[in-house]
Amino acid sequence: MKLIVLFSCLAMISLSACNQTSKNSQHIAADSSAHETVAVDTAHTSQNSLDWAGTYEATIPCADCEGIKTNITLKNDNTFAIVSEYINKNTKVEDSGKVMWHDNGSVVHLTGKETNMKLKVGENKLIGLDQEGHAIEGPNAHLYVYNKVEGEKL
Repeated sequence: MKLIVLFSCLAMISLSACNQTSKNSQHIAADSSAHETVAVDTAHTSQNSLDWAGTYEATIPCADCEGIKTNITLKNDNTFAIVSEYINKNTKVEDSGKVMWHDNGSVVHLTGKETNMKLKVGENKLIGLDQEGHAIEGPNAHLYVYNKVEGEKL
């Protein structure tokens, strides 16, 4: 009789332990699928969510002048125009070409006759990147942020 009671107790303990593991597994599975859903949301990109077409301007550093005043115009047909004026040098360079989107629609690559540059597209700004697509760093990094000109829509 003691043997039957002992086996019954062991069976109940074993079954209740299995039930707890099952509940914990469900919580873990639910938690990981919630994390996956957040991480995989690629529907919204700079390319399709932001009003990126327009004119942006910045004065970027220059080795032998006071700076280069640069205007970049991005157009909805995935073309661009760029005008760079070398301050106090009486030199103006103009170019145009195609806009290619990279990094799931968050980076534009401008290619023209004289232009080959990558920019990260943000809310009303373009952020200059190096040729490998990394953010420009250092004390002058803020000078490579092109701000959108108010009222410009193309």
